[in-house]
Amino acid sequence: MKALHVITGLGVGGAEQQLRLMLRHLPVRCEVVTLTGPGPVADGLRADGVPVAHLGMAGNRDLSVLPRLARIIRRGRYDLVHTHLYRACLYGRIAARMAGVRAVVATEHSLGDTQMEGRPLTAGVRGLYLLGERLGRSTVAVSATVADRLVRWGVAAPRIAVVPNGIDLARLRFDPVARLRTRAGLGLPDDAFVIGGIGRLAPAKRFDVLIHALARLPGDCRLLLVGGGAEECALRRTAREAGVADRVLFTGERPYVPDGSPGPDLPALAAAMDVLAAPSPEEAFGLAVVEALAAGLPVRYASCPALEDLPPEAAPGALRVPCYAGAFARALAEVRKAGPGPRTACAAARHYDITSSAARLMDVYTAALGSQVPTRQRVSPS
Repeated sequence: MKALHVITGLGVGGAEQQLRLMLRHLPVRCEVVTLTGPGPVADGLRADGVPVAHLGMAGNRDLSVLPRLARIIRRGRYDLVHTHLYRACLYGRIAARMAGVRAVVATEHSLGDTQMEGRPLTAGVRGLYLLGERLGRSTVAVSATVADRLVRWGVAAPRIAVVPNGIDLARLRFDPVARLRTRAGLGLPDDAFVIGGIGRLAPAKRFDVLIHALARLPGDCRLLLVGGGAEECALRRTAREAGVADRVLFTGERPYVPDGSPGPDLPALAAAMDVLAAPSPEEAFGLAVVEALAAGLPVRYASCPALEDLPPEAAPGALRVPCYAGAFARALAEVRKAGPGPRTACAAARHYDITSSAARLMDVYTAALGSQVPTRQRVSPS
């Protein structure tokens, strides 16, 4: 089987890094096209041996990408086209039809109740989404929660398959040597209580809540923010105004899989943390939370469908917290008081192993290439 993956961009984001991780475990010959510039994940994909092309799309209404993408699909003789993220799903489905490919699968990575990919949902966004969705064979939801949202939007339930995001358990396993090395490299004291935040630095992630929570915590507490984005300047200003600028460390975007860039990768940064705090009130999956659980971290979160789809006992170290500073400050103070526990992966983390997700995606591919449409699947605990 030969498949083409079409994605909006290849910056260091959850969907982009999830694509790279998934391609490492799919028994399929895959190539990738990004509509916009290639970005750091493109370099990682090429290092993995995956061909990557980019179309240099100038904006949301740059219709010139359609015939160019259709030509790539036609010349590549792909059996299946798999699209990722809103813009690529719309343009990719149309281009695949223009090229005569009917086996089209789209993954919905970022659909929330009120926003998609950090942007407010509107009637126009929904209308275009539904028009494009009908051009494909199947829509993959990364959680049962997203599947329910798609049904409420108007996507027919039999056209939806739940394939959860996956994690590399071995890569994320806690490493005490990496903890010491990473803390030393970042200038973090060995005895500091390090609160981690992982994700795009965007307003929807509400990392400002963690900064204000930090201001209510003792001086040995530090906040380690892993990610990049337009909100960084505003968050730095918030830290200065809250009087904790010297206790907040910004690492910038960091890769999940090693890509040769200097500095610690995501697993090493997770090893340096004592707790992960995820204040975003609306998520499609909650990948950072699951990755933290794989690293053996206690987690305090505002929203995580990946956990909400499983029984509570699957993640005993995770606790849901209202999205405001006082609640997070109290929750984090309790973790600090309890002291460190064993840094082992819980059942919830093991449930989302990437090999399982890759196998489920292959079932979707097989159905898309055949006459049947995949039936909706529910997540069940392993």
